[in-house]
Amino acid sequence: MPDEGDEPGRLPCAGETCPRRKGGSLAAFVGRGSGRALLPGPAEDAEAMDDPQLLSRHEDGADLAMALWRFGSPLLALSSAAYGGGWGERQWILAAQVADGYSRADPAGHLAGLARGLELDGPGIGMLTAVDVRLVSTGREDGVAAVATVGLSHPSWAAAAETGTAAPATGTVNIIAVLSRRLSRAALVNAVMTVTEAKSQALWEAGFAATGTPSDAVAVLCPPSGPAEAFGGPRSRWGSRLARAVHRAVLDGSRAEAT
Repeated sequence: MPDEGDEPGRLPCAGETCPRRKGGSLAAFVGRGSGRALLPGPAEDAEAMDDPQLLSRHEDGADLAMALWRFGSPLLALSSAAYGGGWGERQWILAAQVADGYSRADPAGHLAGLARGLELDGPGIGMLTAVDVRLVSTGREDGVAAVATVGLSHPSWAAAAETGTAAPATGTVNIIAVLSRRLSRAALVNAVMTVTEAKSQALWEAGFAATGTPSDAVAVLCPPSGPAEAFGGPRSRWGSRLARAVHRAVLDGSRAEAT
């Protein structure tokens, strides 16, 4: 069961004062659907994504937002997320905001508790960030959609010297990308590399001397059946679309973070 104090519930959000209308609005990215918060299934286009379900909980003395995407049918995923990371079919993604100064050493257990509290069925992916998940940056290309929550309070170089201190758990760039074309196993691994390269390029163009943050996470998803694309690199047909979609999402989020 979720930790005491976790109170999952629907987050009201309407009108011009809705936080979703500030910065990277979801409305500019997704179509208006049935309200069931379904991402596309294998036979649907990734650009027709519906609005996520916006939820809230009270935790660590703060009201914190969550965004939940449910898939119409399972998608094949490769992810570095704390919960549901690795390879396999996934049925949902939960992006959960945490309080500044978050220091729990069991993010996977924390997310598992939130998932149980929301009665989420089947395997899914969970990500944590101190960024308000109602404020997302988005990008899309033909058949590819990308969502990013961009927090850059702790930007760093990948090959920076060791400091002897633990990496901060907040200040995170989380990226979710959905392709409407199935990728081979090798291409899916390559696609995760492409996402990372596009993120680093966007950070550099936004003026951050960094390749990311110590706690970034990524999830790339595609249909589990159908003809498989063999390549996912930035110059391949689908990899180039993925790179541009992710670059746009992270660049917009980075520029908003810098202001």
